[in-house]
Formats: sequence, C-alpha cells, structure tokens
Amino acid sequence: MKTILLIEDDLALRENTAELLELSDYMVHTAPNGKIGIQMAKEKMPDIVVCDIMMPEVDGYGVLEELSSDETTKHIPFIFLSAKTEHKEIRKGMDMGADDYLTKPFEEEDLISAIESRLAKAEILKNMTSASVSTKQHGNEMRSLNELKNFFDDNGEILEYDRNDCIYKEGEHSNKIFLILKGVVKCHKMDEDGKELITSLHRADDFLGFTSFVDNVPYLESATAVEPTELAAISKADLKDVLENNHTVSLELMELLSENITGFKDQLLQMAYSSVRKKTAQTLLQFAEILNRKVEEPIKISRSDLASVAGIATESLIRTLSGFKKEGLIDIEGRNIRILQLKQLQYIN
Repeated sequence: MKTILLIEDDLALRENTAELLELSDYMVHTAPNGKIGIQMAKEKMPDIVVCDIMMPEVDGYGVLEELSSDETTKHIPFIFLSAKTEHKEIRKGMDMGADDYLTKPFEEEDLISAIESRLAKAEILKNMTSASVSTKQHGNEMRSLNELKNFFDDNGEILEYDRNDCIYKEGEHSNKIFLILKGVVKCHKMDEDGKELITSLHRADDFLGFTSFVDNVPYLESATAVEPTELAAISKADLKDVLENNHTVSLELMELLSENITGFKDQLLQMAYSSVRKKTAQTLLQFAEILNRKVEEPIKISRSDLASVAGIATESLIRTLSGFKKEGLIDIEGRNIRILQLKQLQYIN
C-alpha cells in the first residue's frame, strides 16, 4: 500500500482529504503545519507528499526546499495544494521542483489522478537502470512536464496579443509550439456554411499549436486571443530535440495530449446529444473555469463565442440566457454574465 503525507493546516480539509485518500486505498499520514510535516517526511519516508502553501511555522515553499535539499527525501514526488491561482505562484512552485499544483477547491478525481500519475512516474524512474545513458538538453536533464514548461519560459520567444488578435490561421504552416503564459485562447474552425465552431479553449500553462512534429504541416484550426494574452514560442525543431533526449517528458506530454483528446470527445458528445438548456449551462460553467472566474465575478464573453462552443445558434443561446435570467440563475448586464446559482446550472438537463 502506497503512503501519502498530507500537510495541511485546515483541520476540516485535512481530515476530509485524508478520508478521501484512505478510501482510495492509500495509507495517509497527516501534519498540521510545515515544521511537523518536514519531520514526518524524514521519519515516515512517504511515497508522495501533498502539501498546502500558506501555513504557520514553515510554509509549503519552505517544506519543498527542505525536502529537496535532503538526499533521503529529494526524490519523493511533491504536489502543492493551494488556494493561490496566479500564474506566477504556480510557476514559482514548479521552478522549485514541485511535480504538480492543484488549486482549491479541487475535484476528488483530479487529486487522485494527480497522485496516481506522479506515483507511476516515480515508479518508472525507479526502474530505470543506472547504466542508462543520461541524456541532456542545454546542459540540464528534464525530469517532468513542468520542467519542459520552464524551458519554454526561459528559452521561448515571448509574443503578446490583444483581445481578438489572431495567433495563427487554419492552413498556415505550423513551425512553432506555444506555451500560454497569460490569458485565454480559443481554437476554432469554419464549417461549410461559414459558421465558426470553437473546438477548444486554452488558459495559462496550457500548450498550444500541436498538429504534427513534421515541419511545415499546416495548422488544422485557427487560434485567437479571447483576452490580452502572452505566449512563449519554441520552434518544432528545438522541441523535437528536447523530447528525443528526454523520454520521460515525452511520455508525460503524450499523456497530456491524450487527456485533451478525451476532453474534446466529451465536448462533442455534449454538443450532439444535450438539450439547448444543458449546452448553454455547461458552456457558461466551462468559460467560468477557463477564465478563472469566481462565482461572484462576471464573465465577459461574446454571445457568438458562447454559441460556438455550445454548438447552437446564437439566437437560441440568447433566448436561453434570457430564460436563465428570469429564473434567477444568472444576471446579465450588457456583455457581462454573472452566475447566481452555480449548483442549479450544474444540474440542468
């Protein structure tokens, strides 16, 4: 049975999360602050550490720094669990060597999935023979997808786009891969009738522009900034060199792209079989999540973009939004939409 050290100062959250992990067949040790967490990590030698950031005594960054500097604990996978959602905070944790970063409130399956993934990766690295040739890129071996993102941050060409600026167009040659540093990007195609269909939404820390690793293969869709956006761009040739020399990172990237395909399939199923009301509700919730909006914060998005993601006519979407407003589920002021009844929207059929 795998063991987890959970370091969290909130008693209720600590107990609830520990119970969740125990029900998933993990042995869980808990610590109420960073100082005790460091001691327990060295005593218990858990298979993985899940740690809050804002804590008394020693914060999460201090815990990671201490464990990373100790030869006996530096190889233990480390996941941050925090209410901090700013890109710079996430990058700080990743730069320090954290393996993953989950924001509160989190979904149970997201936590379990992150733990399973990191434990599997640790097992793969453990089983790699010491005789294997250590491959390096730019003098540094990459251990994780987060280090690949750091490579984009450090070496990529920084590009800035205003709202509605085109990043690339369908049919253009795709010579670069992007990492979104700030903002939101929509990918979209035109159908035979000239109607725009949004195929995906991407936010900060997402990769963008994957079509093929073969040079000069055209983009299969267009990409446009939904709000002011900043990207780091790496040429396909440079990225191919990195992935060829860092197989663990290549596997993680393949897993990420597979998860994205599954998400696209779910979106297509929703568009095909859900009611107009459910499509509209789910699309509002999707935009709120991608834009990192809290319930009380308005979503400022065009009706055509909402309709495009939902896969319905703009007129039908507008009528449905009006109905939601009359039912007290949302409030509408111009282009701003504020969600008033989150749970009711989640359960609309």
